[in-house]
Amino acid sequence: EWSAWSGWSVCSRSCGSGASVRTRTCITRNPVGAPCAGDPRQYKICNTKECPPSSEDFREMQCAAFNDRPLVAGNSFKWTTFDGGSNPCELSCLALGHNFYYNFGRVLDGTSCNKEPGGVCVNGRCLKPGCDAILGSQQQEDACMVCGGQNSTCMHHKSVYQSNSLQAGGPFGYSEVAMIPAGATHIRVTDNSRNYLALQNGRSQFVINGDWKISIPGEYSIAGTKLLYRRSADTWESFEVPGPTREDLHLMVLATDRNPDIQYEYWLPPEQYALYHGRKSPLRQAHHTSYLPWDQPVTAATPPISTRAHGGNCGKCQRVRGRSERRRQYCQKDFVFRARIVGKVYRGEETRYDVQVIHTYRNSFRLEHREFLWAPNLCDCPRLETGKQYILMVRRHINYERTLNRILLEEDSFVVPYRPREDDLLRQHERLCGNRGQKHAEQS
Repeated sequence: EWSAWSGWSVCSRSCGSGASVRTRTCITRNPVGAPCAGDPRQYKICNTKECPPSSEDFREMQCAAFNDRPLVAGNSFKWTTFDGGSNPCELSCLALGHNFYYNFGRVLDGTSCNKEPGGVCVNGRCLKPGCDAILGSQQQEDACMVCGGQNSTCMHHKSVYQSNSLQAGGPFGYSEVAMIPAGATHIRVTDNSRNYLALQNGRSQFVINGDWKISIPGEYSIAGTKLLYRRSADTWESFEVPGPTREDLHLMVLATDRNPDIQYEYWLPPEQYALYHGRKSPLRQAHHTSYLPWDQPVTAATPPISTRAHGGNCGKCQRVRGRSERRRQYCQKDFVFRARIVGKVYRGEETRYDVQVIHTYRNSFRLEHREFLWAPNLCDCPRLETGKQYILMVRRHINYERTLNRILLEEDSFVVPYRPREDDLLRQHERLCGNRGQKHAEQS
């Protein structure tokens, strides 16, 4: 039986990863007199922040402490670190100006050891900290970033993007493979083709292989975490991101040839997984290519769409209000629903809103909990703010080739911020116009 652990000692270093120790005492030995099972001491890593650039190396400082001290036959020397010693946790120092080194015994606790990346010397042993910060611990983070977990607090999503033919826009261009939601962990993407993986952040800004320029393999900072980009001399390349990510990431491919497959996987908390990978909406389509070196004509099967550019040509947004307009659009539009704006990205000459459908009042086609709305302009018209709820009256858009099947948010769409009184106003129109189609499963 052990006593309770003592408190942790003062850290051996003020920066650069030191060690702290706590102890316990064996109170009751086992019946045969053997000592208690386990260690009487436990060490943890502490003060892991990097030291200032001007700081002296910790091992160098320990060697310098023996400068000008009599050593052999009364001779004294000046010392510097020597990395060729047999034990990384012994203080091997080279005599400056001479061809020999001397072993002064163990280094101080908290001295880094080159034997293990991230390891530190404690009591003469090189130990790596586990995820619990205990040195020598075998605890590791699971895929959900839980220390010592069993992958029980998140869910795994794995998919393969395949495109057996070139995109309709031509052999060259960027296509969206997938949107990886914020909060994802242990993201891994691999490709083995002559195409190039690319990545955009949540603001649709390229981070890797964007704007027709191929990036150098290496480590990149993105979405509050690190991304490791690897590419072989032939065709293989990969992205690895530990996470968790702080914003949505848009996985893209720069197509130069047929693409056999892009494999990607990541982990999400259960509520995030249900939100993004529950029942799939046929209207929630990725934007296949917006970054082509030439303009593409579009023929629409539904009423034509006019596109307004972002910037000085925008002017003021058209204001659509009034009782008669609310009634007219309620009866004519394909969808009337209440939704929360989750995100917004610009795609070519369009704006795509990611929305969470909370309640449907009228719909010609089934809506899922999560949908995309496409606005044919970059002017934020109608103006929707992320995080807020709105009543939206919108229509379905299918192009002539039937390659697009989307929800269209036009500038003259009836859009108002949600207030409880809107429920009563819309119920009046429901009695007048009715409701058709299937309602989605509502959320609170």
